[in-house]
Amino acid sequence: MAQNPIQWFPGHMAKTRRIIKECLPQVDIVIELLDARIPHSSRNPEIESIIDGKPRITLLTKATLADPEASRKWIEYYNAHGTRAVLVDSVTGYGIDRMHEVIREILAEKLERYRERGMEGRRIKAMTVGIPNVGKSSLINRLAGAKKARVEDRPGVTLNKQWVPTEGGLDLLDMPGVLWPKFDDEKVGQNLAMTGAIRDRILDTEEIAMLLCSRLMAVAHDAFMTRYKLSDEECDGLDGYDLFQLVGRRRGFLISGGDINSERTATMLLDEFRGGKIGKITLELPNA
Repeated sequence: MAQNPIQWFPGHMAKTRRIIKECLPQVDIVIELLDARIPHSSRNPEIESIIDGKPRITLLTKATLADPEASRKWIEYYNAHGTRAVLVDSVTGYGIDRMHEVIREILAEKLERYRERGMEGRRIKAMTVGIPNVGKSSLINRLAGAKKARVEDRPGVTLNKQWVPTEGGLDLLDMPGVLWPKFDDEKVGQNLAMTGAIRDRILDTEEIAMLLCSRLMAVAHDAFMTRYKLSDEECDGLDGYDLFQLVGRRRGFLISGGDINSERTATMLLDEFRGGKIGKITLELPNA
């Protein structure tokens, strides 16, 4: 990447941390949203200290875009480490019923106390937290049955907290999505850029697309080769730059002089990966 995304959002992170701390006493449970394609990279490393022991459910969102076998391994990993995790897709509604079940399982003792006090039917209050573009607003709109939260396929749309009543006895507090102020692993920043958690306009999208080509060759070789009609013979030994060039030529994105239109090629590659057109792809595995 042309620049490290470490320093882009420190002020927003501090503000959101403060808002979360202020609102935690008002909620029964925290709904943590992670991108199923990059569960590790999309998890705020400060989340444990931020929510301070509040009950939590982890949702792996955009599940229909991720590799099912990889997602199974992630669910097993989180459950083995004491975190209740559920695969969901807010567009199709996949996993939503299971999410409701697990929330009630996690809060079983509290809900029983409410019943004993004659407060059966009291609404559950939950806070949603996650990085930009992870799908918080899409989830809220799916649960609310109407467009309550603004949704766009770009990060940073939700800027303020808002309470949203939903069906199923759940009230959601939507928090602004922000990145944390420090990435210890360069690959984390790359993964966030590839999946769209960082605004494209502040990135070198061509460099990100070249990195994506190399990554896809490693984690989704067959799908990448098939999508862009490439062969092992012509790709043998090529780095990300050469693969990027080859894809642009194969798509016919040429300009005068015979060079490829690199901006158009980069936009196409990132859009097709993010939209699942290359295949169901997960960029990282647990303990990898």
